[in-house]
Amino acid sequence: MSIEEISKALPTEYYTAFLSKVAKGYKPSPIRPLFPLEHTEGLISLLAGKPNPSTFPFTSFSFTASSPINDSDITLKLDSTELAQGLQYSATAGYENLSDWLIGLQDHSHGRKKSADWTLSVGSGSQDLIFKAVATLVDPGDPVLLESPVYAGVISMFHTLNCEQIEVETDPHGIKSSSLKSILESWPAEKPMPRVLYTIPYGCNPTGMTATLERRKEVLALSREHNFLILEDDPYYFLYYGKAARYPSYFSLESEEPETGRVLRFDSLSKVLSAGIRIGFASGPTRLLQAINAHIATSGLQPSSLAQVIAFKLLNSWGYDTFVKHTQKVAQFYRGKRDVFEAAMNRHLSGLAQWDSPEAGLYFWFKLVLSDDSSVEGDSEALISEKAVREGVLALPGTAFLPNGRKSAYVRASFSLLGEEDVDEALRRLAKVIRDARV
Repeated sequence: MSIEEISKALPTEYYTAFLSKVAKGYKPSPIRPLFPLEHTEGLISLLAGKPNPSTFPFTSFSFTASSPINDSDITLKLDSTELAQGLQYSATAGYENLSDWLIGLQDHSHGRKKSADWTLSVGSGSQDLIFKAVATLVDPGDPVLLESPVYAGVISMFHTLNCEQIEVETDPHGIKSSSLKSILESWPAEKPMPRVLYTIPYGCNPTGMTATLERRKEVLALSREHNFLILEDDPYYFLYYGKAARYPSYFSLESEEPETGRVLRFDSLSKVLSAGIRIGFASGPTRLLQAINAHIATSGLQPSSLAQVIAFKLLNSWGYDTFVKHTQKVAQFYRGKRDVFEAAMNRHLSGLAQWDSPEAGLYFWFKLVLSDDSSVEGDSEALISEKAVREGVLALPGTAFLPNGRKSAYVRASFSLLGEEDVDEALRRLAKVIRDARV
């Protein structure tokens, strides 16, 4: 680690002003920080109430996985030490071997080498980590900045805290830095400034948009100028299938800024290994991750040990280059799904809807054309929630993704699961619903 890297990191005390009242009241577990001492030679531990592993019925564990290199199957077996680790309690921040592998992945993917100013924590899916980050950074009633439309899962988080959800406009090129700048520069002087901005920069759920490099740099500059943290939720980072080279993440780009430490990044293995394995990881300033870990220690204690050991066994057998090759194959799979879906949209929805083709992720976001009068703003809610269901097709109305719940003519449709015939039939049915509703 260079002197320059140390000098660029924001100091630990900088984050005190960003912690919620709840986070400031977190008390460290009296037990979990002492776990590493149990490995001290000659020390006899009477510390933790761990169950005796001789009572566990599991005696071996092996699994088969496909190889990204040659499409053959490989069989992997946990050795006795790995199985014992997987069946027992483990560290709050994650199974050490997996954590270290993921820290290396952040270097491989984002050019962020391991250092004292940032760390990584594994969680039970990125959604759980985001929930704990919000509880750590936001007080009830606080103003928060959200790109809009936004992932519906975070709307409920902020709603529960009775937050003032400030919508930052987006377009097909991602979050609009001009909208963010206007909001911040016109902010009332007597009112506390927002401390966080939430954004999904790749294949956004619901819009499918991917933020351009220029927009990302402008948002980073605004975070420094107006002193807020960026919650970079990036579950579709490895599902990018655009023609241009993939843009750097906020986590990567901030290393080019005068200071580092304003980005808290969330990654997920759900889209590339297994959704059911429930493994996500957060990377960012050490002080913030310590606070999030304190929350985890008082709720779920830790992510699943066995799931982490299994994931590490596979990832370590692959290595970083093979993992990336696997994600590239996954991305191309979804590109094919997108193309099939868009072809059906062109057949059935031309003149009935407007859309931009996504370059990442799993979703199409399209606007229903419910009138020949362009000044008439349609409302998709009743049409999608009631009429389309009666016609035999499910999708989500756009209002579900608007923090303040106003009406919307947009619809979100996922293309990840259906085969070509079902896609064609679903859009044929939806087209009929739209034609019947047009005025």
